[in-house]
Amino acid sequence: MNRVYDDARLAGAYERGNGMPEESLRAWVGLIASYTPRPSPSIIEIGSGTGIFSAAMARRIEGSEVLAVDASESMLAEARRHHPHPAVRYLTGEAEALPVPANACDLALMSRVVHHLPDRVRAARELARVLRADGRVIIRTTFRERLDAVVYDYWPRLRASDERRFPGEEEVVADFLTAGFALEEVTSLAQPVTDSLAAYHARLTTRPQSKFTHLAPEEFRQGLAALESAVREEALDGPRPVLERYDVAVFTLS
Repeated sequence: MNRVYDDARLAGAYERGNGMPEESLRAWVGLIASYTPRPSPSIIEIGSGTGIFSAAMARRIEGSEVLAVDASESMLAEARRHHPHPAVRYLTGEAEALPVPANACDLALMSRVVHHLPDRVRAARELARVLRADGRVIIRTTFRERLDAVVYDYWPRLRASDERRFPGEEEVVADFLTAGFALEEVTSLAQPVTDSLAAYHARLTTRPQSKFTHLAPEEFRQGLAALESAVREEALDGPRPVLERYDVAVFTLS
């Protein structure tokens, strides 16, 4: 995987800048839980980052056990600090070589990570190895052809860089079909990430996502100034939630 998150500063900023309201997290975990093939599932999250989703799944999916795998020790240190849970094990590992026995898991989640994978087919084959029969993979991402994040309104060049970094839907589907999966569906879900533009501004001041490493300091400041101007306008009309929409691709091991 892309190793930018080995940076301890970015790992700390990620934890502070990528949370979401509890209702939004509940909605996402509810969607994930709807795809579990059996009760009390064993779940693996690939690229688990600071553990936000792993801990939420352990709390909200009854009887679940979660293996949270990430290549970054800095991310895992943040996860163990902020999101410990008795049903979550945080493990160091790469998507292409998971530290998990064969046929050990019922469900795999990859949230905002598929664009970091250097070899998607190899990662998909590794997921096929660790999943049980009828196991499912959920990919939470934004496909290249549907990039629509609010962040592009203030840093438009990020859209161009993400168009280069993010795969398209057909590419991801083809890679997982090659690895022995069947496509179940592609859907999407939009949920608030902050309750106001002011709160959104506050989280982005720390550059909490790897995409911001593609911007020069002055370019980042210009975008932040544009966002500050929008926050002042919002203050006149009253706060409104900032939504983020993600594509969700679901695959079943055939």
